[in-house]
Amino acid sequence: MNQAQKQAVTHKEGPCLVLAGPGSGKTLTIVNRIKYLIERNQVRPEEILVITFTKFAAQEMKLRLQALMEGRRLPVTMGTFHGIYYGILKWAYRLGPQNILSEDEKYRMLREIISGLELDIFDEEDFLETIAAEIGRIKNNGLKLQEYQPRQCSREAFESIYREYELFRKNARKIDFDDMLVLCYDLFRRRPDVLRLWQKKFQYILVDEFQDINQVQYDVIRMLAAPEENLFAVGDDDQSIYGFRGADVKLMFRFLKDYPQAEQMLLDINYRSTANIVRHALRVIEHNEVRFAKAIRPKKQAGEAVHIQETLDSEDEGVYVASEIRSRIKSGILAEQIAVLYRVHTDARAMAAQLVKQKIPFFMRDLLPDLYQHFIAKDIRAYFRLADGSRERSDFLLVMNRPKRYLGRAAMSGSGKGSFEELRKFYCDKDWMQDRIDQFEWDLKMMGKMAPYAAIQYLRKKVGYDDYLRECAEARGIQPSEYFDVLAELEEASKPFATAQDWFAHMEEYANALKKQRQHREVGRTGVQLMTMHASKGLEFDTVFIIQANEGQIPYKKSLKEQGAEEERRLFYVAMTRARECLKISYVTVKNGKDARPSRFLEELLLTNLQNTVE
Repeated sequence: MNQAQKQAVTHKEGPCLVLAGPGSGKTLTIVNRIKYLIERNQVRPEEILVITFTKFAAQEMKLRLQALMEGRRLPVTMGTFHGIYYGILKWAYRLGPQNILSEDEKYRMLREIISGLELDIFDEEDFLETIAAEIGRIKNNGLKLQEYQPRQCSREAFESIYREYELFRKNARKIDFDDMLVLCYDLFRRRPDVLRLWQKKFQYILVDEFQDINQVQYDVIRMLAAPEENLFAVGDDDQSIYGFRGADVKLMFRFLKDYPQAEQMLLDINYRSTANIVRHALRVIEHNEVRFAKAIRPKKQAGEAVHIQETLDSEDEGVYVASEIRSRIKSGILAEQIAVLYRVHTDARAMAAQLVKQKIPFFMRDLLPDLYQHFIAKDIRAYFRLADGSRERSDFLLVMNRPKRYLGRAAMSGSGKGSFEELRKFYCDKDWMQDRIDQFEWDLKMMGKMAPYAAIQYLRKKVGYDDYLRECAEARGIQPSEYFDVLAELEEASKPFATAQDWFAHMEEYANALKKQRQHREVGRTGVQLMTMHASKGLEFDTVFIIQANEGQIPYKKSLKEQGAEEERRLFYVAMTRARECLKISYVTVKNGKDARPSRFLEELLLTNLQNTVE
């Protein structure tokens, strides 16, 4: 161990805050501190509580400690916040597994509630995940439902979902994971005698990933740590990226106010990344104002330069990254040691499509929604089939009033194929309707002569599909940009294809690739790793590609309004520091047919390079 790690390990009594940067050996430090407490300070293993944020981290910690103690299994209590608090509630209230609402059950309940509401949802999994996180945020921070502004739907819709969910849960006589935290807090406040029992049991408390703590977790930990206050908190404020779930980075600063006698230490050596990666990552994060100042030193040599690549659009970016991946694999790097990171998983569509095309194996950590299953994509496909001469009744019925043409479903009431003759016959006494039908047929004839990209532009501007989407968004109470972003992405995706048939064939191949991803999610994670920046937290790779580093994507425009630029910068910092040897960042100059500019974080990097050149 280095000097800073030794200092943290041998900390004696009282509170301690250890700032542990990426790749600084915090797990090594924690397990060695446990060993030190047991062997040097004669602390009984049963008196030690170690809290992590994931079951995986808790299991890894147990294995590391067992290896360090030469195979001995010690009765040190290790687990997640939820696991520890559930254990306390189980003892106090005689709760059993039948009282716990599993995540699957929770999502089933929410899915059932949402299905009864008229909401337009493109990515159901993402919507459910956000709603579940927001329910937890209200509970964990004691927020008032009526004053909470949700991210994914109107306040009225969210209130309805929240109230119904709570009713479902209570009727089932179950508590969810967030209730565990709140109930434990209430138990300790109401029953000081119970609190004293647990305080006596856990004399030494170690908390990993302290930057991810929320208010309720913090309050309960403070209660447990009293009166000895042997609270050893390890974290990195620069890696606090879960504000949308209720994590509050300011609690790390609050710790020092609540414990003015606390020792503060810094694990200042990065063993993971090359000097170039460390230096550039620090230059970006140093633009944040709410942070502890840190002088992080790299252990490795300079290594490859951090490369920033300008590309034309998403397709061009996909081609560039795929080519670079092939080159890395050819040089001997395992595909599994290469990661492509992005801000939101819809940014991965063009990248995944290119890997499918080039037959490069990949694994997606997040389930990617199939863009071609969106109702807008289904409308476009129906238009293209009709333009190609198909006369399926279902296609007619789907788009004949998108935009509004005032064609009634009764005009297509027969069976079998539809036809314009049938429509004209039904409206034979209305000349103005004849004109609309003629225009409909003429528009399809024009689209049939065009490549997909041009045909979509014709559909948007000449046929009036943009106007339909604008009216549709207004009727559903959402921003038109939600629909226009999807439409623009479809327009962009159609560019490489000469005919609708070519594009349809690609859609089928792409859908099959996504299906295969779903089938093999738990079987084996082989191939290049594709994941969001959030999902990459805690992982490391030889080579990292960060794509779509454009303003509006990184930082993400929605999160800028809700969490602010500092959390988005921390997320970019986390993404950069996943790389051990090679970091390449790309951006596009055209996004969905519009000019796009590089991320402000890239400007910070480029400015750094310029300053270094001048110096």
